[in-house]
Amino acid sequence: MYEAEREFALNVAAQASRLARQVQEEIVANADSLTKGDRSPVTMADLAIQAVVSRRLTDTFPSDHLLAEEDAGAFEDSPEMAAKVLNLSRQAVPDFDAQSLATSLDRGDYHGGGDDRYWVLDPVDGTKGFLRGQHYAIALALVDHGQVVVGVLGCPNLEVEPGNPEAGIGCLFIAVRGQGTAVRRVDGIDEKEIHTDRITDPSLAVMCESVESAHAAHSVHGAIAGALGVTAEPYRIDSQCKYAIVGRGEASIYLRLPSAKGYREKVWDHAAGALVIEEAGGRVTDLDGKPLDLTSGRFLGNQRGIIATNGNFHEKVLDAARAVRDSE
Repeated sequence: MYEAEREFALNVAAQASRLARQVQEEIVANADSLTKGDRSPVTMADLAIQAVVSRRLTDTFPSDHLLAEEDAGAFEDSPEMAAKVLNLSRQAVPDFDAQSLATSLDRGDYHGGGDDRYWVLDPVDGTKGFLRGQHYAIALALVDHGQVVVGVLGCPNLEVEPGNPEAGIGCLFIAVRGQGTAVRRVDGIDEKEIHTDRITDPSLAVMCESVESAHAAHSVHGAIAGALGVTAEPYRIDSQCKYAIVGRGEASIYLRLPSAKGYREKVWDHAAGALVIEEAGGRVTDLDGKPLDLTSGRFLGNQRGIIATNGNFHEKVLDAARAVRDSE
């Protein structure tokens, strides 16, 4: 089941990864000329990738909806940006013109919910990592009546073999509900099944979290780690690559407890990654132990953070996290 969707997700994520890699290489090469705080390169990659994925979706599954972050409004005050995005996206879709590009971008305005089938896209997840020349992810998931059934993460800078840089970089993680999780090279076809680690004592775990403290409460995460007896330094990495890291056993815990009150998690930040971990043997819930709710539109229905583990001691992590939160 979902064979055609799996193949589509892999192919389009590989194509998107190559486009993103090209833009990031240009950022690194021209770092001296970029103004501090200039997000235009990642915006260009975001828009081009969303347009390409949207067009491929129209061609392959025309009745499916798309829920994504960007739209053509980004071009209103910047003809220069529009021209750059058009030029980049034509590398994948040669017959794009200005109008068809805008139409493809605006197709991502689906409202979400639990009553239909739609794809969820984060074209470049991990903006700051992308701009630093480090880690980011292309995240694409298929949601069928409120349940994620296919998820792919393109991680262009992640080592193919952990701890062995000579093996190269660039991975695609693919999960289908009920069929497990596998990894392949961005430019390859050979796949290897992956699993979360087998650690059963949380004190022996490695905890994964965001690089930026603005994205997650590092101090709270540290207190939770302390309550669990964790002594290893946290594995900090940008984007949904964190889900991939836990999925293939490099870390046992991923915490995302927002540092700002009232913050609402967006569907595209978690849909693909959560399935990658779950199908690799792990578990993903909110702070209350509830599965992620994708039936409430473009934001997750549950509001109390994200906790992902290898599945062996999830309840212990939940207990520690709730105790720390309740003591604040």
